[in-house]
Amino acid sequence: MAYDKFTVLTSSAVPLPIENVDTDQIIPARFLKATKREGFGDNLFRDWRYANDETPKADFVLNNPIYSGKILVAGKNFGSGSSREHAAWALYDYGFRCVVSSFFADIFKGNALNIGILPVQISAEFLDKLFLAIEADPNAEIEVNLPEQTITILATGEQESFDINGYKKHNMMNGFDDIDYLQAMKEEITAFTAASLY
Repeated sequence: MAYDKFTVLTSSAVPLPIENVDTDQIIPARFLKATKREGFGDNLFRDWRYANDETPKADFVLNNPIYSGKILVAGKNFGSGSSREHAAWALYDYGFRCVVSSFFADIFKGNALNIGILPVQISAEFLDKLFLAIEADPNAEIEVNLPEQTITILATGEQESFDINGYKKHNMMNGFDDIDYLQAMKEEITAFTAASLY
């Protein structure tokens, strides 16, 4: 498998109520030298997390010990800018498996789905409810149910549905990238090819 299967994720969440977060802020260009997906988490939001002397900035959310979890709740228009896959790699390597926003850049959305991060696009109103729930209780649990395509604030039961491409949903639930998907169909492809020769 290319990554872990995603079915139902229940986790606390990290709030990032900043709009228009672009890929250069997610992973600065100077850290794009590697071609493997490993090690990028150390530099996720690098310039927001660390001062010039490499000390952590206490006011940035990833440096605040009260917040943790596998879900990042972000402001509107997350992942804009360049098409770099490394932005999704950095989020995955850090430990996030889901990013929630009221709008995603299309290329970022595709890159995230390709490596096992579920981008959940919701209404601005429900996004506000999520931020308020996390502010009230940093340990508040959010349930992201991919089979049902719902996101729920467990403490209140408030819920909203989200859309996802059927092919990408199938791959996420099986831990497949595009190559894994084709390999899973190898016998069918071989049979079809053999039948086509006659």
